[in-house]
Formats: sequence, structure tokens, C-alpha cells
Amino acid sequence: MIFVSLFITFFEIGLFGFGGGYGMLSLIQHETVEAHHWLSTSEFTDIVAISQMTPGPIGINSATYCGYTAIHNAGYGHLVSILGSATATFALVLPSLILMILISKMFMKYMNTPLVQSIFTGLRPAVVGLLAAATLLLCNTENFSTPIENPWQFGISCALFVATAFGTGYLKINPIRMICYAAFAGLLLLY
Repeated sequence: MIFVSLFITFFEIGLFGFGGGYGMLSLIQHETVEAHHWLSTSEFTDIVAISQMTPGPIGINSATYCGYTAIHNAGYGHLVSILGSATATFALVLPSLILMILISKMFMKYMNTPLVQSIFTGLRPAVVGLLAAATLLLCNTENFSTPIENPWQFGISCALFVATAFGTGYLKINPIRMICYAAFAGLLLLY
């Protein structure tokens, strides 16, 4: 019965968890700690910390760990707890999968209509604007320092930013390779 409840809970979280993984955290916390008492507050805090450190989306990582811990805390063994983590993870992504299949079918059907083309014409500059806004939000003192606090770090950070933009935009260097180059340069120059 706990598996059905786990599936329904995480399906609802996936269906109504707008804003990505960080937006889902409060829903996951409410459902697993307060509503169903599957986890304690300290266990949930540990799960969030682990989810942020592991690669992948935080919502999916949290669902995986919550599913495992909920089943384990219910008295089941390790293998059954793994099934609980798979259940929670699958239930969390299922609404998005269903919606994307429906949207892609509609998109393929109406892709060449003037209305859809106009929508995409309007979305392109908006997406560029959102990416530019995210870039500007990352240009803060934690990432670049300031010329007053640490002029060396500020200068190196600005130089790496310009070099990376030039390398990926003009020289067409693979972005993953450019990230590795910038990380290596940062290690050499800043530490």
C-alpha cells in the first residue's frame, strides 16, 4: 500500500511542481515530512544536501532518495527500498513525459501553421533575453569578486569570461572543452 501512496504522492508533485526541482522541494517536504510522516525533518534536510551534491536535477535526486528512505523507514529491506526509489522517481517524471508526448504530437501536427511560426518568432528573442538575464545574475561578487576586494581574481574572472565567450562564439570551440580549459586556467591562476 505504501508503494501506491508513494506513486500517487510523487505523481502529484510532478504534475503540480512548476518551477523545476527547487520549486518542487517545498512540495516534497510537505508531503513526505508533514503529510505522510515518511521522513523526519533532519532526514529531509540530509536528502536535500545530498541531492544538491550529486549530479542531475535536484527534484529527481530528491524523489529517488525520499522513495528509498520512506520505504526503508517503513521497515523494508535494501532491495525493496530500491524499488521505492524507482517508484518515486518514475512517478515524478511521468506527468512531464505524458505532457511532452501530447505537446510534441500537437506540435508536429501544427508546426507549419502561421500561428505556431509566429509564436516561435516571438519566443526566440524571449529565450535569448532569459539566457542573458541568467548570465547577468551570475556576474556577481561570489563568481567574479570585485576590483576593490580582490583585483587579481576579478581580472582573471573577467578575462576567462571574455575568453570563453570568444572561444565558443567565434572560434567555435566545443563548450565542454572550453569549460575544462577555463577550469584548468582558474586552478592555475587563482590558487
